[in-house]
Amino acid sequence: MRATKTQAERREQTRRALIAAARRLFADKGFAGTSTPEIAVAAGVTRGALYHHFADKAALFAAVVAEEHLLIAMAVNAAAAGEDEPGPIKVVLGGCYAFLDAMADPGRRRIMLVDAPAVLGPEAMAAIAGTHGLSAMVHRLDDAMEAGAIRRLPIEPLAQLLSAMVDRAAMAPEAEQADYRKAIKALVRGLKT
Repeated sequence: MRATKTQAERREQTRRALIAAARRLFADKGFAGTSTPEIAVAAGVTRGALYHHFADKAALFAAVVAEEHLLIAMAVNAAAAGEDEPGPIKVVLGGCYAFLDAMADPGRRRIMLVDAPAVLGPEAMAAIAGTHGLSAMVHRLDDAMEAGAIRRLPIEPLAQLLSAMVDRAAMAPEAEQADYRKAIKALVRGLKT
């Protein structure tokens, strides 16, 4: 049995430690309130190691945002897979609700909906979202249109608008979440053919 890790394994372990430490700090303190020295200390590495893996704090933040998008997409996909023979509308709604559930963490909301658009800008956010979240929304809407469950509409703008809607709902106070879910349900059902 091999006792030592390869250089590639050590690099990946350092990268993972940096992303995990940065995620905790960005969630607690925000992007602006977090420094690279404290990320390095929290990860148990040197600042040199941080800059070996990431060009700057923004690049590390982009890696955190991409990972959060992936985790949210996995939660949304798991919720859809858990449905017993759902109809296309139920799948779209289930994805919206699973997103809201995944965004219940205040730190995740801060990272994804407050800091990420300001720090990364619209182009980078669109690229990250397109890889993970938006593509799933497009797929679910396309399935619903193909099944004749919702009207045929320009799919990309519809996916963008529904994504913006659930982003806004995720920012609503907890006491208002039920009302936002009702509104989302009514709007999505309004797309029926």
